[in-house]
Amino acid sequence: MISLRPSGDHEELRRIAAQYGGGLIELSPWSVRTQDNSASRRALSDALAAPHVLVTSPAAARALRDLQPSLTTRAGQRWYAVGAGTAALLHEIGIADVLWPRRMDSEGLLALAELQHFDNEAFGLLTAAGGRGVLAPALQARGARVLRADIYLREPAAPSRFEIARLLGFDGPLWLALSSGEALERALAQLPDDAGVRLRQAHVSAASARLAELARSLGFGEVEVAAGPRAEDLLAGCAALAGDDAPGRPPPAP
Repeated sequence: MISLRPSGDHEELRRIAAQYGGGLIELSPWSVRTQDNSASRRALSDALAAPHVLVTSPAAARALRDLQPSLTTRAGQRWYAVGAGTAALLHEIGIADVLWPRRMDSEGLLALAELQHFDNEAFGLLTAAGGRGVLAPALQARGARVLRADIYLREPAAPSRFEIARLLGFDGPLWLALSSGEALERALAQLPDDAGVRLRQAHVSAASARLAELARSLGFGEVEVAAGPRAEDLLAGCAALAGDDAPGRPPPAP
């Protein structure tokens, strides 16, 4: 299994890959840290005052926890998360009522009935600096007044030479767990040419149809859309794609 998650955020994929009898190659294109300065705190204060607040990822929820260790929901306020993992982190800091979609990605979130129309209502968006997300433009097109708070940073980090050597030296089947298009593009830009060629030979388990199409456009030939972005979803997609050649499935729970 190949992971493009941020540095230090591979443990869940590693654990589940091991259950299937596989290992993990870490090609992190960036690391993540909380952005704590006067501008980010002002933006966060404005976003948290909005009647709608969306937390875009577990990294955003952890940054919120760093900046606001304890929170309460304002009267009439609605909180949204891209997935169950983000919602669980919000519960830890006091936000008990969080709505998230069954399909845990941007497309699933935007399909929620509660997010279809706004009458110039303020909408707090807790996310990362930079990026090319689809959420803010879609919400603005639906009438929301988006108050963006960039509360964490993705800092570029070149994949280690050791992990690149592992990629080039492994002659068995590879599976790429793909949950970020920007991470894939950055990884391909940073890898040496031969490593990029080897990476494109991997079977791709994509967290959404949009990511699957991106992978195909970047030269990947074997692409499957997984049930969602969680590690277990992505690995199940890889096993289904590989069929009889996949690593053994985890034994049933006792």
